[in-house]
Amino acid sequence: MLRIHFTGDDLARVRMAVRPDALWETILSFHRLRERRRAQMFGEWRAETRSRLTGETSLLAALVPPHGYFPDFLTPPEGSAGLEPGLEAIRATTPERLHYELNRVSARRAADSQRAAQRSERSSERSGRLAALAEGRPEQLDKLVSVLRSYHRAAIVPYWAQIQARVEADRAVRGRALLDGGAAELLGSLPPVLRWRAPVLEADYPVDRELRLNGRGLLLQPSFFCRGTPVVYRDPSLPPVLVYPVGHAPDPAFGETGGSSLAPSLGKLVGHTRSAVLQAIRFGCTTSELARRAGVSLASASQHAAVLREAGLVLTLRHGNAVLHTLTPLGAALLRGGAPAEVAG
Repeated sequence: MLRIHFTGDDLARVRMAVRPDALWETILSFHRLRERRRAQMFGEWRAETRSRLTGETSLLAALVPPHGYFPDFLTPPEGSAGLEPGLEAIRATTPERLHYELNRVSARRAADSQRAAQRSERSSERSGRLAALAEGRPEQLDKLVSVLRSYHRAAIVPYWAQIQARVEADRAVRGRALLDGGAAELLGSLPPVLRWRAPVLEADYPVDRELRLNGRGLLLQPSFFCRGTPVVYRDPSLPPVLVYPVGHAPDPAFGETGGSSLAPSLGKLVGHTRSAVLQAIRFGCTTSELARRAGVSLASASQHAAVLREAGLVLTLRHGNAVLHTLTPLGAALLRGGAPAEVAG
């Protein structure tokens, strides 16, 4: 069980991540790559990603076990600003921290090997890779950064638009909860794997953990590739962050989003191109993403979004240097054919 303890100051300092975190998505996707479950959700992604992986991933396999602890230094806070700032933070990890966190991984692997009553050649090879990295030599860190960058390009970059759309949709939901009832309402709106029982946020967890925020607040980081249980740093002295899974539709996560699957009545009502635009906005998107998904020009995407906004079907908010389009409840109801909204869970 994971228990995160809040004070009044912590509630005042709860905040949402502004975008997907490049390194959290990279590391958590490596878990999804090796699991056999969720074939409908990630099967196509696994096949496509494996076909693009030309470099060896044995170093990542040594660092990131299929389940349980992986080093905190792999997901530094700088990853929220993008892949390269995150990789530079990894490159700057101190030898002391490398040694401590990699020893923890090695100890976990040794315990697993003992429980299995055998030690394979592959396990010995991975232990050797960890030992070399733990020495903190620049060339070893350079190799790690190169492997992470290569894997990210294969597994994350081709799907970044979909990842961002799901995270933006989650942010819209949390933002509405925050406006409706403050931080407590926001925490109560989190996915069912998390349970807000003031002043403690609970979740099922592989080990018992008590995280006391002590006035530092909490960063909520929705993640596309986080599944099952949320994730927190093992080191309680690091800036508190809670990585939790975004909701996925029952259809494949990387399926087509074109307008061909829309009900014919919607196409008759607003026109087939505009219905495709409305469908493309379903999970939230910028104007450039909207143009690509709907197969229209940037100017046309902006014009269609403006018409839908004037009709009360779309809400447009500024997001950094871009604008973000999301559906209003009326727009979502129109896509569902007037059916009531499905209860999250």
